[in-house]
Amino acid sequence: MKRNIPLILAFLAGLLMIVSEFIPHRPFSNMVETLENWFMIIAGFSIVLGLASLLQMNYQKISTKAENWGYHLACVIAFALIVIMGALWGMEDQPGLLGQGEKIVSWLGKKPFDYTYDNALVPLSATMFSLLAFFIASAAYRAFIIRTFESNLLMISAVIVILGRTGFGTMLTSWIPESYRIWQLPVLADFIMQYPNTAAQRAILISASLGIIGSSLRIILGIERSYLGGDK
Repeated sequence: MKRNIPLILAFLAGLLMIVSEFIPHRPFSNMVETLENWFMIIAGFSIVLGLASLLQMNYQKISTKAENWGYHLACVIAFALIVIMGALWGMEDQPGLLGQGEKIVSWLGKKPFDYTYDNALVPLSATMFSLLAFFIASAAYRAFIIRTFESNLLMISAVIVILGRTGFGTMLTSWIPESYRIWQLPVLADFIMQYPNTAAQRAILISASLGIIGSSLRIILGIERSYLGGDK
């Protein structure tokens, strides 16, 4: 019974959402709106649960002094500071428990939460994405190794797009007459991005959508039960 009730609820909720897409009128529209509000409430509680789980996991690492426990300590300290600053002085135009914090704003130029966000989180995020560029370059090198017909097409297309997006590509093909401008690298790069690239992206989106539909049907029909805490 403990498993049957969640399965029945999932089936009814999924069926209701599907029906509401085809009959967007009362009572289905009102019922779907209520379910969406419930979802937002549950999502709010899940955020709190996730934060509690995060703190518990980091506390265990710190208390046992596991490997690299200093990073976990830094995570907890940063989390506490952000919560305290947001609670005491708020963010942007929202006041905190101590109001708008005019004195500290006049000293920092911004509220502590906004100052920390702009001068700590944003630079750290930019650093992380900058490091990802090296992994992207490594993956691109492996992908561009000419071994098959598909890798040849990928390599040629990539070179055309890269050159077509630079002034060097324009200079290389500027001698081509206007009647054959399709062979100019900038125009050819735009063609590749507008047609073959768009078609491939749409194919990927369609495949992903079909996968989501398949997964949703498995959950609605009770075939997929991993969300109940087991493999089946």
